[in-house]
Amino acid sequence: MGIAEGKRALVVGVANDKSLAWFIARELSAQGAAVALTYQGEVLERRVRPLAEEIGATVVGQLDVSDDDQIAATFDKIAQTWDGLDMLVHAVAFAEREDLRDRFLEVNRRGFARALEISAYSLVALARAAEPLMEKRGGGSIVTLSYLGAVRAVPNYNVMGVAKAALEACVRYLALDLGPKAIRVNALSAGPARTLSSSAIRDFYTMAHEVEARSPLKRAMKPEEAAKMAVALLSDLSSGVTGQTVYVDAGYSIAGL
Repeated sequence: MGIAEGKRALVVGVANDKSLAWFIARELSAQGAAVALTYQGEVLERRVRPLAEEIGATVVGQLDVSDDDQIAATFDKIAQTWDGLDMLVHAVAFAEREDLRDRFLEVNRRGFARALEISAYSLVALARAAEPLMEKRGGGSIVTLSYLGAVRAVPNYNVMGVAKAALEACVRYLALDLGPKAIRVNALSAGPARTLSSSAIRDFYTMAHEVEARSPLKRAMKPEEAAKMAVALLSDLSSGVTGQTVYVDAGYSIAGL
């Protein structure tokens, strides 16, 4: 039996077979969980549906996390399919491309607000919708994906770093609110991964190679490693852990020079 045997998990943010959300969804399925996946728009639907079939996803549907009606519809569908929800993975982030290429100083009000809404506030909105379904199961666990740019100024990460800082603060406050209902909330801060979203970051490959050279393990993080830690945080193996940011980055975050 896997560590997620008999659990119901919703994974929000799968874009393709390179995304960390997909590695997490696949590991959840391998560990025995029933998995639901969401996608945003027709382009991503064509990529996500075959992946959903690969793991036998129970629920597959469209979800724009900036649309409260779509959030409500998604959780209504889950409530009609399952008797509750045990696990929620939030792997959603967005910033305008120019806001990742120009100086942070140049970000405008709209770009700033949009990045914060989709990358950070969406966790709050999803957690609020998940709360009653997790209560039905006697509790639950929520994991979101962050990055070192939340606590350090990483060149070209810009407004996304500010959004991830807000996201990690949301994790702490949500953990405080949801703890009495036995719902845990944690962030997983993964090392640089070659994903659809990272392709928008200027000089990403230079940064990734630098991390490999300077990390204590002298290599890059493997997506499978992030997935396994995420599933551990979602499972009862981490029953006493909440409000934390856990790093899976081959140790890079602890290095000085």
